[in-house]
Amino acid sequence: MKVLLHGSELSAATAAAALAWVGHRVDWLLHDSVPWSTLANADWLQREPSLMGHIEQAMAAGNLRVIDAPEMCKTPDVVWLGLSPSQRQAASTLLGHGMFDAYSGAVLVNNSTFPVGETERLHSLMGQQHSRVALPDTLEEGRAWQSFTRPMRWLLGCDDAKGEQVTRELLRAFNRRSEVFQCMPCRAAELTKLAINGMLATRISYMNEIAGLADTLGVDVEHVRQGMGADTRIGFEYLYPGCGFGGPNFSRDLMRLADVQSASGRYSALLEQVMDINEQKKETLFRKLWGFFEGDLAGKTVAIWGAAFKPGTARIDHAPVLTLLEALWAQGVTVKLHDPAATHALHATVGQRDGLMTFDADPYLACQDADALMLVTEWKAYWNPDWHRLASLLNARLILDGRNIYDPAFVASCGLHYRGIGRRADPTTL
Repeated sequence: MKVLLHGSELSAATAAAALAWVGHRVDWLLHDSVPWSTLANADWLQREPSLMGHIEQAMAAGNLRVIDAPEMCKTPDVVWLGLSPSQRQAASTLLGHGMFDAYSGAVLVNNSTFPVGETERLHSLMGQQHSRVALPDTLEEGRAWQSFTRPMRWLLGCDDAKGEQVTRELLRAFNRRSEVFQCMPCRAAELTKLAINGMLATRISYMNEIAGLADTLGVDVEHVRQGMGADTRIGFEYLYPGCGFGGPNFSRDLMRLADVQSASGRYSALLEQVMDINEQKKETLFRKLWGFFEGDLAGKTVAIWGAAFKPGTARIDHAPVLTLLEALWAQGVTVKLHDPAATHALHATVGQRDGLMTFDADPYLACQDADALMLVTEWKAYWNPDWHRLASLLNARLILDGRNIYDPAFVASCGLHYRGIGRRADPTTL
């Protein structure tokens, strides 16, 4: 099929590469704000496993080309939108361009994170002779290629048989192992995507609340987590307490769902609480540091491992580390931060600061002359550190585990002080 694909988001880049990989002819129209010279060098694209290599292969094979204007794509079978919420006007401009009036048959596939009902509105700009499909973005950063090419599911929102037929054919190569399409009306698919992330965020925030209660009551939250997860009505997924979640998609989907509630006249106290809890949890490690040093933080140096909002990505959108850094700097703390991928994005966001040194090679360099170590992002390189080396490097021998990936008793046995999210090294450790 001939595909006109518009957008510069991760979803657009992944779709362009994957659709061209299986033989479709893809013309990729980037958003004006992100030309190819910028996108090709973006950290988040370079760091996404396999993706840039597949883009380059598709371009070399001739199945994928970057174009400057929609007119360069002649009579596409599919118009695929992969835009951010702030780029809704770009979609309106493209679809209202008039190039679709000369022929009928192109199917609009909306893979953007837009408000519920936006697929219908955009479809009206093309004209009723075309079909529309809402295909909400369900990619996972850090494994976008695998998410697209070996999907667990597609939320396929379509209101006519032709839209469903064309989309199934378009994605047939990625649907051979099992039936992964969940078909429903367009609006239902758009709301389902938001509802899924709202539920996941609620589970995380609820578990963080339980971890805080466990801290207060002197209970190791790991026992509680194991007991809850063993109940088949609950399960273990997204039941891990931590120092808050972030990310461009997860966070904005939660806010988008709150906006949908508000616009419909239904205020959601639950969603407000979920977001409030998450913001509070981003300061959890700071509060534990404050408690350990009894508020005497001025002049201290803290090592941080991890800045990205999750392992496997270079992005720091809404990442807990941003809130944590502001709290530390406000108390006169010097930060030495290591992250294998996200230091460039961090400096682009916070600038060059006297109280910040960054490292992307040896994580132990960040620990030299530091008083404590905070684990913020659970990159695999951090899971099994040299504990005796850390004990010799950290002045106060304090480990603040924001993801509960370490064994509290083992860390304590190596001569370090351990503080986790509701975890305890022994019954007397706070």
